[in-house]
Amino acid sequence: MNAVPTVSTDPRYDAVVRRDAAFDGQFWFSVATTGVYCRPSCAARTPKPQNVGFHLSCDAAEAAGFRACKRCHPRGESPRARMAGVMAEVCRFIETAETEPGLEALAARAGLSAYHFHRQFKAITGVTPKAYATAHRARKVREGLTGGETVTNALYDAGFGSNGRFYETSNAILGMTPKQFKAGGKDADIRFAIGQSRLGAVLVAESVKGIVAISLGDDAEALVRELQDRFPQARLTGDDPKFDARVAQVIGMVEAPGKGLDLPLDIRGTAFQQRVWQALRAIPAGKTLSYAELAQAIGSPAAVRAVAGACAANTLAIAVPCHRIVRTDGSLSGYRWGVERKRDLLDREKVA
Repeated sequence: MNAVPTVSTDPRYDAVVRRDAAFDGQFWFSVATTGVYCRPSCAARTPKPQNVGFHLSCDAAEAAGFRACKRCHPRGESPRARMAGVMAEVCRFIETAETEPGLEALAARAGLSAYHFHRQFKAITGVTPKAYATAHRARKVREGLTGGETVTNALYDAGFGSNGRFYETSNAILGMTPKQFKAGGKDADIRFAIGQSRLGAVLVAESVKGIVAISLGDDAEALVRELQDRFPQARLTGDDPKFDARVAQVIGMVEAPGKGLDLPLDIRGTAFQQRVWQALRAIPAGKTLSYAELAQAIGSPAAVRAVAGACAANTLAIAVPCHRIVRTDGSLSGYRWGVERKRDLLDREKVA
């Protein structure tokens, strides 16, 4: 396929100017004055737009008479992919280390300076090396407690040097103390109630810290069973008249989603998930972002899949507005509580 002349307003040229690695593999560009073709992320000097042509493949570029750039090696693995492989190996090293490796040791393993390693690791994984290590160890704690280990053994097997270091973050990670988690939420007090809205049944649950769940569905009993499965040993109270006012506030938000919810939230998740959920709450009503744009907003443009996973893990419908995330082309993606509910929420926010 012959190269297609372009102008400076072509969005592909903008990707070349920005050296945007996200477009690597989607197209290649050639430079008439040098006779070479490159990937969009090539670090060479930005060519003038009148000298640039675009191609759908390396074969097409070579058929048009251009040779591969020796700097970005467009036929080989992209620098971004190579770096992702390096970081994946570092992640495995973190997961198998008996104690948490220091930044300098991790950087040396990757063959990078500490500063460059820290920056690349966060860009690819979405979290810092320390946050990744903490999240992995917390996951091992959850698995150990679920498997019947004592709290002390679970903490030390996961690599925590002392109980205190884990207890500092245990509530944010587990949503409760390790002993309560091991007992399935035993001694945790959670009030809940079911209301009705234009979107069907709405379950609202609250811990002593704030709203811990807002669920939507057609079957009220199924919503209650889901809450029981999440907190099998907690003290669930479903007949507290004092809680009715709280439920009414949430129903009001469901009916008018653009107003938001001015109530304390008990948001439980990993450090990365909480970053994503915080960014979701910053999206104005009536606006939408793609997963890629949300990843960019939290400073982790390469972590699109992880961002999508965090959106799917959200248990606070509308209060943490994951319904404002759409596909890159603007079409609706999946939604934990149903795509039709998502469409209804977005339509009403746009009208408002």
